[in-house]
Amino acid sequence: MSTSQTDALAVPTTEAATARWRAVGVVLIGAFMAILDTFIVLVAAPAIQADLHTDDAELQLVVVAYQLAYAVALITGARLGDRYGRKRLFMSGMALFTVSSVVCAIAPTTVTLIVARLVQGISAALMFPQVFAVIQVLLPPTQRHRAFSALGAVIGVSTILGQLVGGLLIAANLFGSGWRPVFWVNVPIGIATLLLAAKLVPESRLPQGRRLDLPGLAALTVAMVLLIVPVVQGRQLGWPLWTWLSLAVSVPAFAVFALVERRVEAPLVSLRLFRDRSFSVGILLVVVAYAGVNSFFLVLSLMLQDGLGQSALGAGLSYAPLAVAFFVTSLLAGKLTPRYGRRVLEAGSVIAGLGFVVTMALALTAGPSLTIGLLMPSLVVVGIGNGLLLPQLLNTVLSRVGPNEVGMASGVLSTGQQVGGAVGVAVIGVVFFSALGGPGGHVASYGYALGVAVGLNVLIAVVATVLLLALPKAA
Repeated sequence: MSTSQTDALAVPTTEAATARWRAVGVVLIGAFMAILDTFIVLVAAPAIQADLHTDDAELQLVVVAYQLAYAVALITGARLGDRYGRKRLFMSGMALFTVSSVVCAIAPTTVTLIVARLVQGISAALMFPQVFAVIQVLLPPTQRHRAFSALGAVIGVSTILGQLVGGLLIAANLFGSGWRPVFWVNVPIGIATLLLAAKLVPESRLPQGRRLDLPGLAALTVAMVLLIVPVVQGRQLGWPLWTWLSLAVSVPAFAVFALVERRVEAPLVSLRLFRDRSFSVGILLVVVAYAGVNSFFLVLSLMLQDGLGQSALGAGLSYAPLAVAFFVTSLLAGKLTPRYGRRVLEAGSVIAGLGFVVTMALALTAGPSLTIGLLMPSLVVVGIGNGLLLPQLLNTVLSRVGPNEVGMASGVLSTGQQVGGAVGVAVIGVVFFSALGGPGGHVASYGYALGVAVGLNVLIAVVATVLLLALPKAA
């Protein structure tokens, strides 16, 4: 812990606790912005295409450039925070995120917008892992449940607000600016967060003296690009041959990365992390759980907008009850977990699974009479289950990680979230579109595809529950 952090917290107990929670609150704003910008552009995509005269391929790059850069750079961002200071990396990422948002907002061409979105993704990857590290470094174990509950609530709410805020800003067409306010909105928030972080967030880092693992960084970047690019773009492109070749080559590429990490003194990712059963099973759980969550949002959005004809804003509003349920139960989980432990996660997985089962049954049997009102109760059940499961799962994965490895573990955890989400969207997206076109008319056809796709979400919930039972009892 650095001198600045020690000084900031060397105050009476009550004041120290307040100072720590203020710092956590500030970095949670960074998490909110990183997730928000993943979804807000999806709403703005049609307006961007019309204004900049982009073709479909260019528009796809506008959307995925952020996701690609974000997913690939997360572990690197975490390790840079360990070496150069988590506060410094958080503020650097926020500053770069704010500047790149300005460039996005004033972009005169599609190429400029794509490049700015790449920079945005890199800056988000610098910010986001520091959130996990700050929580682990600043808060004692007895208070981390609450912090991860708050983080889970932020992630859930930002996912929904991305669609709501984007829809509202596009509909408002402020000063005739069309889609550009979806990026301008980041600027005042970014500036305010930088001012707060400078004052309220203490610095922390690992002891200096070891060089950054550049061979590991190069090997990991290549492996992640080979994996993430086809996963993110494969479905939209129809899975051409190069996507399958890239996925195949990613396997030996990760093997090369593992060999490199065994040979360096200060690896980018220490393989001994995965010898801890709580961490290794937990990371697999994160990948599985986020594969289910992200894919469910995808197919439900397609059902609402393409099947039921709702606008992006209308679809976002339809998510609101689910988001409220997630928000409330994620905060409740922080209070229940210290008392009931892993049983809270198990209950969440089972409840979410039941919500998926009911959603699947309704979608498959309602036919042309399917409406969002009919689905809403089961969607709320899904929100309740995921609110109990996901935030505390993050805490479980990091619970046994020591202070010298917290940044590294945070990067792996964040990457697991992104990889799981991307793989889930790719696989279940293929299933959804393959099932589309069933009998019974337009709405019934989309309902059938939704039901078939959510069947995989049921399977994912079962796998998640089994993995939860495989966690060590103390986790």
